Amino acid sequence: DMAFTWIEQDDTTIAFNAQTGTTYTLVASDSAKLVTTSNASAVVVTIPQNVFSAGNIINVQSIGVGLTTISGGSVTITSTGATSAAPILRARYSACSIICTASNVFTVIGDLS
Repeated sequence: DMAFTWIEQDDTTIAFNAQTGTTYTLVASDSAKLVTTSNASAVVVTIPQNVFSAGNIINVQSIGVGLTTISGGSVTITSTGATSAAPILRARYSACSIICTASNVFTVIGDLS
């Protein structure tokens, strides 16, 4: 006879981090969150060096009219964006996922230009 205890976990809930400035540097606690950017001017979201580990995912959505660029500075970024190392979210309400694939190496997937 096998006895077990059922533990319910809600993995469908995501936390938010709303940003309203023109620059934002991601922090470790942004992993598994949706970072929203909202500004009338262009916004730059920077991925810092030595903060994230392989497997971490950060989601970003531009909810303002200013386009959002993902910047790496000291990390390697790959994407299908026109400038693969600095992808831009295509339009208002576009979103992307930033996936850490190795130490200081990230791939960005989503609605990019």
